[in-house]
Amino acid sequence: MNNVVSEPDRAVAAAAAAARAWAESALTDRARALEAVAEALEAERAELVALAGAETNLGAARLNSELTRTTFQLRLFAEEVRAGAFLDVRIDRLDPEWPTGPRPELRRYRTALGPVLVFAAGNFPFALSVAGSDTVSAWAAGCPVIVKAHPGHPGLSRRTAEIIQQAMAEAGAPDGVFGLVEGQQAGIDALRHPALRVAAFTGSERGGLALARIAAERPEPIPFYGELGSVNPVVVTPAAADARGADIAQGYVGSLTLGAGQFCTTPGLLFVPAGNGLVDEIVRLLREVPSAPMLGSWISDAYVEGARRLAERPGTSPLVWPEDGASVAPRLLSTDLASFAADIEAAAQECFGPLGLVVTYERPEDLPGTVAALPGQLTASLHGEPEEAAELADLTAALAERSGRVLWNEWPTGVSVTHAMQHGGPFPATTAPAITSIGTAAIERFLRPVSYQSLPQPLLPPPLRDDNPWRVPQRIRP
Repeated sequence: MNNVVSEPDRAVAAAAAAARAWAESALTDRARALEAVAEALEAERAELVALAGAETNLGAARLNSELTRTTFQLRLFAEEVRAGAFLDVRIDRLDPEWPTGPRPELRRYRTALGPVLVFAAGNFPFALSVAGSDTVSAWAAGCPVIVKAHPGHPGLSRRTAEIIQQAMAEAGAPDGVFGLVEGQQAGIDALRHPALRVAAFTGSERGGLALARIAAERPEPIPFYGELGSVNPVVVTPAAADARGADIAQGYVGSLTLGAGQFCTTPGLLFVPAGNGLVDEIVRLLREVPSAPMLGSWISDAYVEGARRLAERPGTSPLVWPEDGASVAPRLLSTDLASFAADIEAAAQECFGPLGLVVTYERPEDLPGTVAALPGQLTASLHGEPEEAAELADLTAALAERSGRVLWNEWPTGVSVTHAMQHGGPFPATTAPAITSIGTAAIERFLRPVSYQSLPQPLLPPPLRDDNPWRVPQRIRP
């Protein structure tokens, strides 16, 4: 076995041994370690992109862009760590006259949960894998990380792990801050380890729920942050279809087929007004899109089978369908609103790949009720005209109720790594709708609050002390 890969018990034990030192490390030191990993990955860009291309069928342009995103988010979280606001320090001074009775001195902040297990994703071999957003946000919180490598890119995972381990060591991080395990059973064994404190996952609903069950049934249950899938509904109003149908068709086809449809934000569900030429234009454009290789046979086989099941639903008809049933070419199905609503749970199942289901409606006022019945989604998009915005309040509210991000006249496949990004949503899009897995707020998943009451200064963590050696924001109530 490659010496960068650990046995699960050994990896979690090492992470547990490093947990206190990493959580108590000065924020400047932690930030420098994240930046060191970013610089090390950049230095090996050519090798990493070549490895990723050989294992994933993704092109060099896409992979270079994704690696840039990965190093950027490492540096962005380093800035977040240095600022220290994520610790949410609150200090209440002693107050004998407090209205509910004498108030003791209370000092509260958020500290690291402890060792984190990250299940790497297959469709983003850099940004959601070994050095991806789950890993970097856990590190930023002060948690050691064990990554369960994705089987779709093992060589890339091992090389990335080697680079991380060397960079972390040179930055002075304690041994055990990062570990790598391989194989399904190794991931399960790590998840069951009593020293593990939290797990994060991006992948299929079936796999995620199986792991979530294990996390919940442990003698000491732990949080399981799973991103499980989404069809990302898009609603087009009659006014928008009439005003710019050609542009909407082009945008939809581009978003649906981007990366062979292998994005968790692919818009697999499209509501359009009946009788509009928009669907005809989508069909024309989609037929011009050639099939593209998928990440691997486990993805392409599931795509073909999932598309077949959806096509066999009552009231559903194919609009674009390849002659070769085993082809991974784009597909488009059509149904009406009544047929869709009659079996909404099955009709709204994610089919990971370039498949779209068009749902035609007669009256816009019928949409909010159907949207409200959708399973939870990562995103929901609304294409309308500015002059009708006031009439779309109920529909917008229904879309927001069922998703984590609502878009206006844009497409969901771009997920910006920023401070206000929300990449999460109601179940089954995620197992924890209050959190995000992308953006700086992702750090919140790996923290827990602790209050200290009436402790002397030397026993307080640095962020809670009066001299505030880490120079973090403190909210003080006299």
